[in-house]
Amino acid sequence: MTAHKTIDEDTLEKLLYLSRLSPESTNLTILKKQVDDIVGYFEILSKYDDSENPYNAYPSTEVAKLRSDDVVPGLEIYDVKKISKDFMDGYFQVPKVLGEGA
Repeated sequence: MTAHKTIDEDTLEKLLYLSRLSPESTNLTILKKQVDDIVGYFEILSKYDDSENPYNAYPSTEVAKLRSDDVVPGLEIYDVKKISKDFMDGYFQVPKVLGEGA
């Protein structure tokens, strides 16, 4: 494996602080090697060209496939009245939710 960038001691201390790890409870040699390996993996990934289309990872949908935009008649008032007995003057009557008792 080729040599890659490594983190310095200052960066390692900041990582310890951010992760709430104490230097006393952590083997710094092992942790530094693990972080250096992770940095190396990012360097490997950055070699791949991803500039072609960043949205290829998401499935595309076309509105035309979802539904047609045909105008259809709505419900007639007579049919709406059959849905609920609480339909009056073009509105549905609902229980009061504001004011006292709310």
